[in-house]
Amino acid sequence: MTTLLTVPSTGEDLLTVPQVMARLQLGRSAVYDLLRSRQLASITLGRARRIPAHALNDFIRTRLEQDAS
Repeated sequence: MTTLLTVPSTGEDLLTVPQVMARLQLGRSAVYDLLRSRQLASITLGRARRIPAHALNDFIRTRLEQDAS
């Protein structure tokens, strides 16, 4: 059985750490803590860390659901 992986279609779908910092209004250390704890998914391209936009949306949605319950 083959598993299909959905890959972002444009560079706009991959966010840098500073872009995530701005969107979440968090500092660099806080964003890297989220990445390190795997609360926020990311990929590494060479030495660059990128966060898929859908991963950031999923993270926000999950936190909203946790806060609502």
